[in-house]
This record gives sequence, C-alpha cells and structure tokens, in this order.
Amino acid sequence: MATTPKDGSPHRWRFYVAGGVNQVRIDTGADIVHLADLDQKLWVALSCPVRGLEFDERTLALLDTDTDGRVRAPEVVQASTWLGTVLEDPDTLVGGRDGVDLLNIDASTPEGRQLLASAKHILAGLGKPTAATVTVDDTMKTAQVFAQARLNGDGVVPPDTIDDKAAGQVAAEIVDCLGGTIDRSGKQGVDAARVDTFFAECAAYASWAAKATTDPASILPFGEGTAAAAVAYEAIAHKAEDYFLRGRLAAYDPRAQSAVNRNEEAYLDAAAKDLSITALEVVSMPIALSEPGKALPLCGAVNPAWEGKLEAFRVAAVVPAHGKDKKALTQAEWDALGAKLAPFRAWAAAKAGARVEKLGIARVKEILAGSAKTAIGKAVADDLSVAPAIDAHTQVERLARYHRDFHKLLLNFVSFSDFYARKKAIFQAGTLYLDGRATDLCVVVNDPGKHGLLAGMSRTYLAYVDCTRPSGEKMTIAAGLTAGDSDNLFVGRNGLFYDRKGRDWDAQISKIVDSPISIGQAFWSPYKKLLRWIEESVAKRAAAADDASNAKLQAAAVATADLGKAGAPPPAPKKLDIGVVAALGVAVGGITAALGALLQSLFGLGFLMPLGLLGMVLLISGPSMLIAWLKLRRRNLGPILDANGWAVNALTRVNIPLGRSLTSTAVLPPGSERSLLDPFAPKKSPWPRIIFWLLILAGIVWGLWKTGFLSKWVSVVPAPAHVWGPWNCTCPPAATPPAGAPPPAIPPAEAGMDAGMGG
Repeated sequence: MATTPKDGSPHRWRFYVAGGVNQVRIDTGADIVHLADLDQKLWVALSCPVRGLEFDERTLALLDTDTDGRVRAPEVVQASTWLGTVLEDPDTLVGGRDGVDLLNIDASTPEGRQLLASAKHILAGLGKPTAATVTVDDTMKTAQVFAQARLNGDGVVPPDTIDDKAAGQVAAEIVDCLGGTIDRSGKQGVDAARVDTFFAECAAYASWAAKATTDPASILPFGEGTAAAAVAYEAIAHKAEDYFLRGRLAAYDPRAQSAVNRNEEAYLDAAAKDLSITALEVVSMPIALSEPGKALPLCGAVNPAWEGKLEAFRVAAVVPAHGKDKKALTQAEWDALGAKLAPFRAWAAAKAGARVEKLGIARVKEILAGSAKTAIGKAVADDLSVAPAIDAHTQVERLARYHRDFHKLLLNFVSFSDFYARKKAIFQAGTLYLDGRATDLCVVVNDPGKHGLLAGMSRTYLAYVDCTRPSGEKMTIAAGLTAGDSDNLFVGRNGLFYDRKGRDWDAQISKIVDSPISIGQAFWSPYKKLLRWIEESVAKRAAAADDASNAKLQAAAVATADLGKAGAPPPAPKKLDIGVVAALGVAVGGITAALGALLQSLFGLGFLMPLGLLGMVLLISGPSMLIAWLKLRRRNLGPILDANGWAVNALTRVNIPLGRSLTSTAVLPPGSERSLLDPFAPKKSPWPRIIFWLLILAGIVWGLWKTGFLSKWVSVVPAPAHVWGPWNCTCPPAATPPAGAPPPAIPPAEAGMDAGMGG
C-alpha cells in the first residue's frame, strides 16, 4: 500500500518544461497514487472524451464512473487513490505491463481480500489455479463466461432460463406484451420492475372486465356482440347525425331541400374525374338523400361509399334490436339505439390494462390465479444474488486494465509527455501523406464545421480530410500541416492516410483553415507574389491585346467590305509613333538608371558588398518572415483538442522546432544517386539569358564608370600637345600674350590644316 515519505513530508513532485509549459513527471508509482495532492492548475488537461481516442475504450468506460461520456480529473484522482489502496507496490503501474501479480494485491483490507479471492476464482475457472498473475485477457474470458451463464448478476432473466415451464411461458408473454430488457447474454428478458408492471396491468384489466358482469343488461345489451355493435355504430354516427340534421333543415325551409342534398354542379365536378368508392368527393357526400321526416335508409338508395358500413351496422346493432326485416331507422329509433349502447361505450372508454388485452380475459385470470409471479420473482432474485461476485470480477477487470493502461493515460492527460516526446499521443489518429509531406498531427473529428470554429484559434494550418476505405468505413480528420508551404494545397486534393493500426484510407481535403506554415514559406512569399503579379499582368495585357487585335480585324473586315462596295483604296498602314519610341527609351533608361544606382550602391560598399546583398534580401523578405514568426510562435494545440471535447488546461504551444518534427517533407534517402539529366526538360531559348547578362554587364560597367574604378583600370593615351580644341580636354591651357604683343606665328603645316578646315 502506498504511503507518504517516512519523514511525513508531502510528496515531492518533479517537473520539466515542454512546449513552454511546466509539465509534471510521472515516473514512479508514488507519482501515480499521489495525484490527489497535485494542484489541478498544473494538469495539462482536465477532461477528455471516452470515444475517438487511440486508447482502450473499455478502460475509459470504467474510468467514466458517472457514464457521461467524458473522463474528468476527479475520476482520474479517484482511480489513482483506489490503486494506492489495493496494490502493495504501485511502481508496477509504470510502463503499462499487462498482468497483475496476485502477491501485489493488498489483502490487508476487505476490498483487497475480495479482489484477491475473485482473481483466484477467475484463474481457477480458466483452468489456471496456480497462475501467479491475472491479465486483461483472463478477465475478458471470464466476463464472456458470465455473460452466457444462466445467472449473471444483472437482474434480467430470459424466459428460457426459468426452470418452471409455466412461469417461463408467462415471462415470454411479459416480453410480448411489454417488451423485454437486454440481458448480459444479449437475450430479451424480464426484470423485477417489468414483472411488477405486467401483473399490475393484468389486475387492472381483470378489474375493468369484471365491471361488465356486475350489470350485464346495461353494459352488454347485445351480449358478446355488444362490442361489434358499438364499433359499427361509431363508424356511421357522424354521417347519420348529418343525415337527420339535413332533413330537419329541409323541414324548416323547403328552399334548403336541394342545397342539403348537393346541387348538380357538385356531381359534375366529381364526374369529371376518375371515380372510386373511396374517392373523397363520394365519401363526403350525404349518406342518403334527405327529406323532411324521412327515416335513415340502411340499404337501397344510399351513398355507395357507405353501403358496407351501413350493412355492418344493420347486422350488428339493428337486427338484434329490431329484427332482420328492419330496413330503415327513424330519428327516434336512432337516438334510442345510441342511448342503449352508451353505457358500453363509456365502460370501453375507461378500459384499463390495455397492454395485456391481447391475452384475453380468460388467460389474464389464469395468470393472476397461478404462481408464475412468485416463480419469476425467485428467478430474478437468484440472478441478483450472484451480483456481488460478478461485481467483484468486474473489479478484477478494472484492476487489470488500470494496471496496463492507467500510466499511459496520465502521460496524455495530466501531462502531454507522449506528445512532446514524439511517441504518438492518444489523440493522434495516424499519419497523413499529402503533397510530398507526412504529418502526424491528425485528430478525428465528428463535425468539421463546428470543429473549425474553435480550432481556428490554434493558429495552425488545418486541412480537414475525408477518409474512406473500400469496406465503406468513413471518418474525417483534421490534419495540422506545420512544414513546407501551401502552394499546392486546395480543397479536393487527394492523399493517403494511415491509421494507428496500419490501415490505409483514401483521403481528400474537404476544408482548409489557413494560417502560416513555416518561415521558409514566408521567405519566398514576396517573390512568389511578384511572379504571380507579373504573370497575371502579362496575362491581362495579352488578353487585352488579343481583344484589341480581334476588334481591329473585325473593323478591318467591315471596312474592307464597305470599301469593296465603294471602290475606295484601303487606308495606308499607320506609321510608328515617335512618341511611343521616346516613351520606350525613357522606360529603358529609367530601368537602367535604377539598376545602375543599385549596383553603384552595392559596389560602393567594397568588401561589405555581401552584407548589402543580405540587407536587400532582408528588406524584401524580412517583414513577411517577421509576421510569420510571430504567428508560428503562437501555435497552440489546445483549441484543436478543445474542439474535440477535451478540456485542455495549459497553453500547449507547437513551436517551430516541434512543428518541423510533426510534419516531414520529402528528402532523398542518404547515399542515393541522382542524375540531373532530364530527358523531358523543355528546351530554352538562349536569348533571354543573353539579354539578361548583357544588361547585368552594362549595369556593372556603368557602375564602375560612375564610381571611378573604370578610369583607374583603363589607361587613356593623351593627344599631341600641339593639338587643342574644345573636343580635347587634355590640351594644356594656352598662355595669355602680353598686352600689345603681336599674335604668335602659325607654322605652315598648321596653317595649311586650318585652311583645309575652313579657317
């Protein structure tokens, strides 16, 4: 039995940090049995659903003591405390070993002694009386034996398990009249409450039936045929009352005679359709033609839709009261017949025990007079008498399952150790392969629309994927993609999902909750947006040019047709507008100037030029990377699980390194060989590349010239000293002659040169 430390101090907890959260270490049996001492504010989760997890549902059902479909923190604490009272050494709980050592069950308490005795009884029943451990499989086999046993402790008795045949027949009649309760064996049976209800119904029915024998002349005026007479009377009562009222109206005012019997138009409307005896138009007509003071005919000239019911009424009620020759009833005779049947109708309306009426009053009296109730009650009591033993066996199953599964549950409930250690947490349904990547952050969802409303708070890129198997099985998962990019992710994209059992499912994206995926995606995002903008712009301009060209062709065709008629020559082609050429020149000059200025700035940095290139890249990609980083560091697993029925109690972050481990992208295996020769690569024209490098070269030359590097590297040969002019900046400045001095003489050769040049 677990105890506190010898010095009486409280249990010492150990924590570690994962996902930015302090998480408790549960490494020893003492950690497990002292969960009641751990502040629940430090628990990562406070509840989880019973279904939809990669965990034994039977174990979760045993933990769910209030059967509300959720395992909550108090129920986990209750289980840990119970384990501490029934086990000598709780350290055996660590690791999840299947099999409880009998010597480890604490027999010093009544509950422990009962558990030990039940465990030995189970092993003996399986033919293993000397076994030292009891496993989950042992308890399941015993549970199946108990379920099929005649006495299984649930208080439900199938009719075929009752030794008294007469009582078994009554039990079968109870199931037939009231329905049965499912026994542990899966059969329909009766329990104490259903037996009491049945016999109470029988007693009420017998008491009600006995009232008819106290005044048979009043309640049963036609003997056994009274019930049939009453049914036949009620079948035509409203139409008979209608008939007599119409006659009274006709007697009151002769002008109403034709109206009360329907005018000719009503027959014309009905005759325009395919008629039948049950047609609504026919049924709704009067049961017979009314006249003042006329008796109700029971045969002959009556509405065809009511002939059968009138004849049944005549045979069941009129003949016993007036004889077989009676063919019509006056208003007084009709009223008298109704008054004669009124006591029976009132008695029938007060019927009790209707659910056992099918047995008949004779059988009901026989059941009440017999001893079936006592025999069935004894069978139910005998079944309940083994309930303590069955419950004890259930407790052994509970112990075996907790011994195997409880530690694993704690590592996915009190802390998320399995998730952060990448051991596949119980909420991870499997691995999704899609778009050249595999993601392990997959959870099963029942309602993607409802789930997405809350899961979007996780700031994780989520793809809701519909999964199907050839067998017809279906499920929907939410996959968190935490590496790569979203360029090729869209609704309708297909992939393959492997569940935790290794089964493969066809997968198709049905919904996407967008969010940043990685820093790499953010780095390339501006350039991809620029390329998309260029592509879209080119496409728009090409479409506009195509539309303009088509319009010109149409206009030319129309003009040609018109000119052909008029005989005028076609217009001369338009010459190239010099303004367009000038605009193109300005554009090219601006681009060249911008490129030159950029290169000048870079070359001006000297040996710091690589830092300049890095700064330029950061200037472009930095903002998007910063925004993505701020969002990625806020990714949170909690909303994804909360939307699935969990109560996550901590900020379970999915940071960038963890995200990269949850989603892996395609890489070539180590040591692989790769040929870069692609036989299907498109042939590219060399001219774009040549033009690009020429522009780069021109920009470099321009930048070198502007910075003065070109003048240093290229030697300039000076012109002869005697050659001067405004076109030669290398000539020395001319000496200023003194005032009044004659001009210098020009050599003959130079004079000839000047003369040749026109002075």
